[in-house]
Amino acid sequence: MEHNITHPALSALSTDALNSEQLQAFERDGVIVLPGRFSADEVESINAALVELIAENVPENIREKSSGVVRTAMGLHLRHELFRRLVNDPRLLVPARQTLGGVPIYAQQVKVNAKEPFTGEQWQWHYDFATHHHEDGVPEPLALNLHIFLDEVTEFNGPLMFIPGSHLDGPAPTSLDTTTTSFPLWTVGPDVVSSLAQRNALVCPKGPPGTMLMFGDSVVHASPPNMSPWPRRIFSLIVNPVSNRQRSHRRADHLHHRDTTPLR
Repeated sequence: MEHNITHPALSALSTDALNSEQLQAFERDGVIVLPGRFSADEVESINAALVELIAENVPENIREKSSGVVRTAMGLHLRHELFRRLVNDPRLLVPARQTLGGVPIYAQQVKVNAKEPFTGEQWQWHYDFATHHHEDGVPEPLALNLHIFLDEVTEFNGPLMFIPGSHLDGPAPTSLDTTTTSFPLWTVGPDVVSSLAQRNALVCPKGPPGTMLMFGDSVVHASPPNMSPWPRRIFSLIVNPVSNRQRSHRRADHLHHRDTTPLR
């Protein structure tokens, strides 16, 4: 997974940087799709490493409530060299630092969310900052979620759904759901989702493996169960400004990494 730019500073000439139109779309919608950022060979290497890690019986592998298959494999950059390199890839970090004004950022969470055929469970309507704030004491909704599709994401295999612009009014009311799935989640209620969706509609990013997705910490999103015969795996790097780091350390390290060394 070698991919380098000639200078670590942000540059308008960098092919990894967002253009002005993309920056405006991200500011407006809170989510942006970047097709073709990673090659088929790179995705194949990521998936090969993932098979090895998912087979491990460790707390970092969180399992589905109903089937027992791995739902989320976490702490990946601490478990495999390929993922250690991946979290420093400029295709992820350049647009992230660009939207955050170039401030130092650290790896807050590194995982793959997997939805196996027929068994992959839902993720309820939520936004990430609610959990980051309530559980980890993160002060402001500045973190960014950087995704890489590791499978073809279609309307059939549990794709992500977003309410674009749902971040503009500030964080919506939430409540803690500890029963629906095996992963406790601060969720947004149906009344709030209905109001936001009627005003802003819904978007469902789809695309082939190697597609990159970037979204903000307060954007309301969800994903339905995977009822198809095809898997849906997505790599996720959540980055957060070092100045906005967590204030509470009650959760395990793989849920919010305590090492705030800036990514380079």
